[in-house]
Amino acid sequence: MNLRALAFSLLIVVGLWQGWRDWRLRPVHPPDGIIAPDEPQQVDIDTDARAIHGRWTLTPRARYDITARILSREDYSFDRLSDLVPEDLALGWGPMSDNRILVSFKISQGARFYNWQANELPIPLQQVVTHSANTHVIPASSRVRSQLASLRVGQVVHLVGILVDGVSSDGNFFHTSLSREDTGPGACEVMLVEGVAVE
Repeated sequence: MNLRALAFSLLIVVGLWQGWRDWRLRPVHPPDGIIAPDEPQQVDIDTDARAIHGRWTLTPRARYDITARILSREDYSFDRLSDLVPEDLALGWGPMSDNRILVSFKISQGARFYNWQANELPIPLQQVVTHSANTHVIPASSRVRSQLASLRVGQVVHLVGILVDGVSSDGNFFHTSLSREDTGPGACEVMLVEGVAVE
């Protein structure tokens, strides 16, 4: 097989894989109404215990339990967190889980941020801030990694785990948010996910 034929075959394989992945992760379309009504539950942890995940040392800050609609998801492979955090989930609950509200928003993710745009806000800005968040998800096991990788936009997902701070062996670090009222850099929850269930 010559080089041109090999390159062509590789392109076909990559295209088929991408098409299969896009189909597998296609968005779901839930009915109108608030489909994730409950507020996230958080209980602070007072401990010096740490956990090692590869080159990262994680410090637990709070137990965290959230049921929310997936507004967007973004996979990462090459940034400074990708070996620990393979994907981010933009999550919405309360009014930010309702199609009738979300239709006004254009939602995107990139560079570890969750962004939204709206020509006219259908609810007060503070409700948008306090009922949606970007969550960096760390799989606690290979099973959880597989479950997280299969989540689709529009699903309601229940995540149970721990909000953590982290530092790597080469000096990179992050701090989790412990509030639903912050915005901008540092406002993302960093969650070591121990359990995943699609509602």
